[in-house]
Amino acid sequence: MGAAASAGAVPEGTADGGAGPGDTRQVSHRGYDVTVPASWRVVDLAERPSACILFDTPTVYVGPAGSQQDCPAHAVGGAPSVWIRALDGTEPPAGARVLGKGAAASVAPDEDGESHVVVRGAGVLVSSFGGDKAADVLESAKLTADARPADGRSEAGGTAADTAGDTAGDVDASAAVEAPGTFRGRGFDACTAPGGKAMSAWRKTTNFRSVGIYIGGISRACAQPKLTADWVRHRVAGGWHPLPIYVGPQAPCEADRFAHTMSSDASTARGQGRRAAGAAVNKAKSLAIGPRSVLYYDIEGYNNDNSTCRRAVLSFLSGWTNQLHRAGYRSGVYSSISSGISDLSDTYRSDKFARPNHIWAAWWNGERNTAFRPYVPDGQWDNRQRVHQYRGGHSETHGGHTINIDSNYMSVH
Repeated sequence: MGAAASAGAVPEGTADGGAGPGDTRQVSHRGYDVTVPASWRVVDLAERPSACILFDTPTVYVGPAGSQQDCPAHAVGGAPSVWIRALDGTEPPAGARVLGKGAAASVAPDEDGESHVVVRGAGVLVSSFGGDKAADVLESAKLTADARPADGRSEAGGTAADTAGDTAGDVDASAAVEAPGTFRGRGFDACTAPGGKAMSAWRKTTNFRSVGIYIGGISRACAQPKLTADWVRHRVAGGWHPLPIYVGPQAPCEADRFAHTMSSDASTARGQGRRAAGAAVNKAKSLAIGPRSVLYYDIEGYNNDNSTCRRAVLSFLSGWTNQLHRAGYRSGVYSSISSGISDLSDTYRSDKFARPNHIWAAWWNGERNTAFRPYVPDGQWDNRQRVHQYRGGHSETHGGHTINIDSNYMSVH
């Protein structure tokens, strides 16, 4: 068995390298104690405020998210992870279970692989990511002698001003936005939504006007402590055009790269696509992203020489598109130009697969345009329906704020 340890005494990224498969360790924060496999990392965010809450390897994060996380623009998510932090006056995620007594909770993950528990006795909000393995950890929880109810003070301090950032005055707190709106020009996407101050600085010092935001999905790589409905409303009021991205199960032939993949059976995959769309719509609504908005499914590159895999992906995306249309939203797909986007182009006029409204092609050729030949001919998605990710992950600094981004050029409405 692994030795018990306070999370604050464990440096970032620490795991028991000599642990056996059945060994465990204890992680405690504010008197909330859980048992996790000894191989899991433990990251104390108070000691490492720039650490990214990243779901690339099994990890327990404790403490508040830093004001500016150092996250990669593109990462592979889906690893089981847990985040324990103090209740800081913010609204818990929708569907969070509230425990008035005790700490152990059996909570089934939602479609995004997440579960959230408010533990009053320790004054903490606990979230699990990546599906059942992480959710099962919450069943081991207990309160120690250090547990105290929330005292109303935040571990991280207030964030309302940083949410506002690049807007002045009031923003209608009940308004829903249509994303991305009408826009032609440059944008970026980042693994976690930047704070309002960073967005304001970039708005003033760059010609970026669109921002890709990861709203959910079991394969999402980063937590989103900044991303709220108010964040979205303030960005739109400040002149930004959000591109909502959902990252669910990936291609069945890429199971060696991704923890969560869709079924290789086309009919089953289609149903999974419909369920993913339903979950994405719920996430969008919670973020004030309203009907007529385009929700982009992120299907990473895959081996489209594998006909079974190709058919499953196209069926999944067809289910995604159909369900979004039923809900009053529009469909977008992000993928590699040579796999997902090429396959969608090849089936553009097919009556077997529903056609998405927008395509977002990852083609890192450095060209700031929406010309996709020879992969996508002119005449397909040519009515302001294209986004081009022309450069992959890199860091840029503007107005004193550094963000690791992918660069995009788009023509959308």
